[in-house]
Amino acid sequence: MDTIQTVIIAIVEGLTEFLPVSSTGHMIITQHMLGVEPGDAFVHAFTFIIQFGAILSVVCLYWKHFFQVRNRQEWEEKKRFYWLLIVGVLPAVVIGLAAKKSGLLDWLLDSVLVVAITLVLGGIFMLFCDRIFNKGTDDTRLTPRRAFWIGMFQCLSVIPGMSRSMATIVGGMAQRLTRKRAAEFSFFLAVPTMAGATILDLFDLMKEEAGWATTHNVLMLILGCVIAFVVAIAAMKWFVSFLSKYGFRAFGWYRIIVGGIILIMLASGSSLAMVD
Repeated sequence: MDTIQTVIIAIVEGLTEFLPVSSTGHMIITQHMLGVEPGDAFVHAFTFIIQFGAILSVVCLYWKHFFQVRNRQEWEEKKRFYWLLIVGVLPAVVIGLAAKKSGLLDWLLDSVLVVAITLVLGGIFMLFCDRIFNKGTDDTRLTPRRAFWIGMFQCLSVIPGMSRSMATIVGGMAQRLTRKRAAEFSFFLAVPTMAGATILDLFDLMKEEAGWATTHNVLMLILGCVIAFVVAIAAMKWFVSFLSKYGFRAFGWYRIIVGGIILIMLASGSSLAMVD
């Protein structure tokens, strides 16, 4: 991957990480359009690692939720907060490790067809999910049971194009949380989820031949993380406001249009690559 490819992919990641349109799916599509070599171990790892750069924007914007402790009551609240994150991330740990160990995850990451299909199917669902799940109540208190079921929904995001953000927000709404409260917990849950995925991918990279660890590749990882972090901060602020007011419908149509265009191109034998 060269510098321009890295910058473009990182911008796409930052813009889409918290939107219910699948950041992984958009990065896979972008990589194919830019002619990035599919199936490469470094490219697979890059796809996950720069997502952690975007996720760090959550810690930056919501640092009080993670770290501020001024008295005993806040300490008790922090312990409960972290326990909810642990409960919520456990399903993804089990399913994610199983998918990775089986090789299914790497196969899915190489498939533009899978991305296109899940974009369309997810988009159709999003046209109606506000009507199905928009029953948020004033009881926005998260319980371990609610956190666990949101974590179960998050497991759907192992399929590129499904969207971790969409899965967890819908999971929260299915537990009768408001859209805003569900979105915020989706952000929080992303931190341990993507931290774990990043550590796992770095570990896998370390086991590969050291040929990947060139100065260029390391710089591209750092550059990608920084750009994704900066862009994600702006995107996250906008998303919470938009979702609270308008719901999922616009994102649903976007997913259907993008996925439909890709399916048409694949069916016609056209290449997605903009460059050879």
